[in-house]
Amino acid sequence: MKPRERVYAALGRRPVDRVPIFMWFHPETARRLAVALEIPADGLGDVMGNDVHQTWVNNNYAMEGVVHERDGDSHVDAWGIEWVRQYWYNQIATYPLSGASREDVLGYQFPYDRLSELFGPMAQLAAASDGYFLGCDVSPCAFEMYWRLRGMDGALVDMAQDASLSRRMLARCATFAATLAEQACARFALDWLWTGDDVASQTGMIISPQMWREMVKPELARVVAVGKARGLWVAFHCCGAHHPIIPDLIEIGVDVLNPVQGVCPGMDPYELKQEFGEHLAFMGGVDTQGLLPNGSAQEVRRATEKLISGMTSDGGGFILAASHSIPPETPDENIWAMYEVAGISRAEILDRAADARSARGVARDGVTTTKERVTAGPG
Repeated sequence: MKPRERVYAALGRRPVDRVPIFMWFHPETARRLAVALEIPADGLGDVMGNDVHQTWVNNNYAMEGVVHERDGDSHVDAWGIEWVRQYWYNQIATYPLSGASREDVLGYQFPYDRLSELFGPMAQLAAASDGYFLGCDVSPCAFEMYWRLRGMDGALVDMAQDASLSRRMLARCATFAATLAEQACARFALDWLWTGDDVASQTGMIISPQMWREMVKPELARVVAVGKARGLWVAFHCCGAHHPIIPDLIEIGVDVLNPVQGVCPGMDPYELKQEFGEHLAFMGGVDTQGLLPNGSAQEVRRATEKLISGMTSDGGGFILAASHSIPPETPDENIWAMYEVAGISRAEILDRAADARSARGVARDGVTTTKERVTAGPG
């Protein structure tokens, strides 16, 4: 099966030749594997068997798409947020609206004048996605975008003490995400719209479910509606323990839930499948906190076998992925073990790497082949 065909079949609960895969690699992990496979890091996803091509057009590009070489390296994004690399990950160092007056908060301008720049990586990816399931990530959509601007403490204080300000800013965050979604749908032949809004921690919701329903849900629904109006699948990403709002996500039209962090309360993947599997497909479930970095290869095999079996008990509705990007401390053997259980052998990956090297060699000589375009990795 072609990647796009495989994902469509899985989401439709129809037979597949293997479980579809959309694996994310931390840049250091990607660099290490790419060196071992003798390929550029931007081609790793395809070589490893990813069925989905997707990149960011909203603020998550600033967090994950900009890769720094050393801790302490930094950049300021189009929103005025300063990011600094700390322990392999970009972290926010400066929130542009932290401590700002109500007037200044309301006067903040979203980067509508930089849409061409924001869509650049997506345009490049879409041109190299023939046969792949194509997604566009417009997250963070509302609450998470607000606190990235205001700071977590500032956003929470606003929501508790100044509901009018909070509602207006959450609406503006969502309007920007919806604008990106509308333009993405118009510019590209998408298969799903990827939304997201981290509103939970490892132990529970950051804000109460009631507050989320009153202030965040209506705004998120506007973003989801863009994809639904165009007949697309809509995926939603939220880390942590957000079980209380899953029925609400289904109500507003979410089709696919990610990342399914089974170590969090209420997020056991098999229980979620039993409770919500009739209405939701799932993507994720492979533990990146304990299993992948610390388990043995045999433990990874057993856990992955159980996950795939349990999450496809109704004939599909599952895309294999890690619960976060695969961390740098993950042993290579654990990665190979996970892929072998998913139906992709190490030999198959090595063969695709050789094909990718050959295709890029041809391209460097001035001839761009169909094979070279297909094996181009996500942006």
